[in-house]
Amino acid sequence: MNLRSIAMASAFGTCLACLGFGATSAQAQSSVTLYGRAVAGADYQNNIANDAGQGRGHLWRAAGNQWGTSMLGVKGTEDLGGGMAAFFVLEGGFDLPKAKPNGADLLLNRRSYVGLQDYWGKLALGKNLSISNDVWYLDPTGQQFIGTATLVRGRNWQGNDNGVEYTTPTWGGFSATVQTGLGEQTDGFTKLRKDGISVSYIAPSFEVRAIYDVARDKNGKYSDLFNQSKELTLGGTATLFDDLKMFVGYQRLSAPDAPLSAPSKANHYWVGANYRITPLLTLIGSMFRVTQNRNAGSANLYMLGANYALSKRTLLYASVGKVYNSENANFSVEATNNNPPAGGKQSGTYFGISHTF
Repeated sequence: MNLRSIAMASAFGTCLACLGFGATSAQAQSSVTLYGRAVAGADYQNNIANDAGQGRGHLWRAAGNQWGTSMLGVKGTEDLGGGMAAFFVLEGGFDLPKAKPNGADLLLNRRSYVGLQDYWGKLALGKNLSISNDVWYLDPTGQQFIGTATLVRGRNWQGNDNGVEYTTPTWGGFSATVQTGLGEQTDGFTKLRKDGISVSYIAPSFEVRAIYDVARDKNGKYSDLFNQSKELTLGGTATLFDDLKMFVGYQRLSAPDAPLSAPSKANHYWVGANYRITPLLTLIGSMFRVTQNRNAGSANLYMLGANYALSKRTLLYASVGKVYNSENANFSVEATNNNPPAGGKQSGTYFGISHTF
C-alpha cells in the first residue's frame, strides 16, 4: 500500500470515528421510549336492570380495563442545554380483548402533548388526562372499576382536550399543577372549558393532596352532577411498618345548574388499605359511601382485592365488590352503566393478568 492509500484509509477511519462520536453524543442528548401495558381477564356482574329499570340480568364478559387501562405510548426528551429539556408524550388506551380504542375511536385518547421543563417547572401543551385523575394517588384500588370512580359514575376519569398545564418544581415536598382546557367556542370563553388545580405535600411516610376542578357544558353551565360539575377532592395516605399503607379521601360534587329532577350535590367518602403479606402478594380492602341531595339516595360499596406479582412486569389480579343502594339510588358495583334496579344490591368480580413494558 502506497502512502496515498494509507492517507486515504486514515482519513476514512477518522470520519467514521467522528460519525460514531456524533451518534453517541446525539443519543446522550435525546431519548425516545416505547412503553405500555396489556390487561385482560374475565368479569361478572349480577342483578342488572333492563332498559325499563327492572329485571335480574347476569353478565359474564371479557375484562379489558377493569384492573387498569391497557395502553400503548411513546415518550421522549431532548436536552436543550443549560438545564432546559423538551419532551413529548403520545399515548392511547384500548380494550385489549376487543382490540379497540377506549371511548371515542381516537388513537391518542389519553395523552398527546409537547412541552418544556427547566428549574422553573414544567409546561405542557396538548391533550392530557383531566387533573381530577390525580385521585389515583388517594385510591386504595389504584382506580380500578371498583374504586373511587364507581360511586361518582366515572366523573374523575375525564380527559382534558386543547389543554395548557403547568407543574411547579418540588419545594420541600410541596408541588402543584394547574390545568386548563380551552373550549374553543366563538360565542363564549367559558363554554366547554375545564380548569383545575392539584396541590400535594409528599413525605417519606405520608402524603396529603387537594384537587379542585370544574367542567362546564356547551352553555358554560354546571348542569350534570357526574359530567359537567364542580369537584373538590381532599385526602391522604400513610405508610405504616413498610407493609401497610392506609388511604382516606373525600369528594364533593356540585352542579348548581342541574335540573330539579336530578341531584345537584353529592358527598363521597372512602377509606382503604394495601397490605403486603409477602414481597409478591398484596391485599386490598376499601369502603366507599356516596350521598346525594334532592332525594336521589345513597349507596355503600365494599371491595376486596389481591395482586400477585409473577415478576416485576407481570402480575395476576382478582377483585370482588358489592354495592348496597338506598331506595332511590341505582349505582353499579363497577364504574359502568350496568346498574341494578333502584334500591337494589349488586355483586361483581373480575380477575386476570397485567403485563407492563
